[in-house]
Amino acid sequence: MIHIEPKILDRINAWLTPTFDDKTQATIKESIAHNPKDIQESFYKDLEFGTGGMRGIMGVGTNRINRYTLGKSTQGLSDYLHKSFPNETPKAVIAYDCRHNSKSLAKVVADVFSANNIEVFLFEDLRPTPELSFAVKHLNCHCGIVLTASHNPPEYNGYKVYWQDGGQLVPPHDDAIIKVINDLDYADIKFEANNNLIKYIGKDVDEAFIEASVKNGSFNTSAEAKDDLNIVFTSLHGTSITAVPETLKRAGYKKVHLVKEQEVPDGDFPTVKSPNPEEPAALKMALDLANEVHADIVIGTDPDCDRLGVAVRNNENELQLLNGNQTMLMMTAFLLKHWKSDGKIKGKEFIASTIVSTPMLNNLAAAYQVESKIVLTGFKWIAKLIKDFSELDFIGGGEESFGFMVGDFVRDKDAVTSTLLACEIAAQAKAKGSSMFKELIDLYVEHGFYKERLVSITKKGIEGAQEIKQMMVDARENPLQIVNGSKVIKIEDYQLSISKNRITGEETAIDIPKSNVLIYYTEDGSKIALRPSGTEPKIKFYISVNTSLESASAFKETEAKLEAKIDAILKDMKLN
Repeated sequence: MIHIEPKILDRINAWLTPTFDDKTQATIKESIAHNPKDIQESFYKDLEFGTGGMRGIMGVGTNRINRYTLGKSTQGLSDYLHKSFPNETPKAVIAYDCRHNSKSLAKVVADVFSANNIEVFLFEDLRPTPELSFAVKHLNCHCGIVLTASHNPPEYNGYKVYWQDGGQLVPPHDDAIIKVINDLDYADIKFEANNNLIKYIGKDVDEAFIEASVKNGSFNTSAEAKDDLNIVFTSLHGTSITAVPETLKRAGYKKVHLVKEQEVPDGDFPTVKSPNPEEPAALKMALDLANEVHADIVIGTDPDCDRLGVAVRNNENELQLLNGNQTMLMMTAFLLKHWKSDGKIKGKEFIASTIVSTPMLNNLAAAYQVESKIVLTGFKWIAKLIKDFSELDFIGGGEESFGFMVGDFVRDKDAVTSTLLACEIAAQAKAKGSSMFKELIDLYVEHGFYKERLVSITKKGIEGAQEIKQMMVDARENPLQIVNGSKVIKIEDYQLSISKNRITGEETAIDIPKSNVLIYYTEDGSKIALRPSGTEPKIKFYISVNTSLESASAFKETEAKLEAKIDAILKDMKLN
């Protein structure tokens, strides 16, 4: 018999009061009797806001996604909106993805907003996350909500909050809102909707969003080049089916083959183990179709359409999945080239990425004489840069986890516009007798050959969370001295906000918000970053190595050496 800790039992008992509906109470009683371990997992903590909002398994409890946890967050946000805009009637826009319960939970959120005298625009059906970000500004709203768990497994759902600028919550609003939420009791939630304040939206916003996506993602590609590009696209059962095919069509791309088996939105994601375009297996059906129709490029998006995976033909004419860093480099270089040729680089432009992404982006920025700004993981920090440096023009930005943002009309990673951008790159490369893959190799020759790999270790549940916490404690208390025979010459600790030079002993302050991240830099130019995921029960290790690439013909040999070096680092760190 599993013993339930008194503190957890107090939390459980609070949910066995009239504040909570009969069905919730019955489910809890059933779990106490038959699944005490599960009920402990459900109540041992409150769901927290991470790098991508609040995500969790659906079910009853404080550590689960349900009408009460989302209701409490929405009540707190409602109170904060009225405090922040005392002389206005606040407006909110709500979208949701294909997951189970997303539609009903979105209505719960709308009900709570309206019960608090907040005007609500609620999408009539599922829509991509970037369209929600766009809609916040397009509809002149004070905030936005999207119900999504991105690429997490089917049992998950989540809640992302956007502010007036269309970007996700960042300081000072995030901490202030969380404090308001934490000070509330569940009995404080107003669930009784004022339906007069809820307006359903759809086609008008779709039209504006797709038009803006075509405008921002098109770069003078000839009609002949578009006609010659053969594309396979899969929505992986997600929301992108509502926007990507139409965006490509409006942009002039005619040879677009959809993976029919994955076209219908489905929260079970029945044809894939994980609906994550970072996982090669997720794109298997698309790759198979691409080989049948001799496609040049394959693109797949995650359920809420903010990440995209891209596969292109390599030098052996085989389809090869690019990693997130490679896609980001290709997109950024393409944008920089077009901005330069259009005479738009005037010394007040910037690109952006994150601390765990490839350092090669800095080399690109230097070559084009634009500023490279590096922030914490999560596109909310890139969106914040646009607001904080309004005197500068934002060109584009990305991160290693398969996300990219083109310009600032959307303030989050955007797989709709980025899919079009990838097709523009591929079409223009093919038209001049090259390929997207060859163009990538040319970037390595010109700016240095950087190779990255991500290793994720999953640790589920209460014990897993403790293990991940202890791994970070151990890494801080016993920092690496040597990695694969190369001295660690610098350690950046983003939780302590300190960068320490291990050679001179000098310490300098890191001037970005605190985060539980450690980064090691070695004498031979390698970079190893450690961070717990903000949205999944994982600890992540990011490895980056580099060397020069003398010529395109030396690519395969040099790549093999870099891969071997990463293997050796992982072996040395006992991670493989």
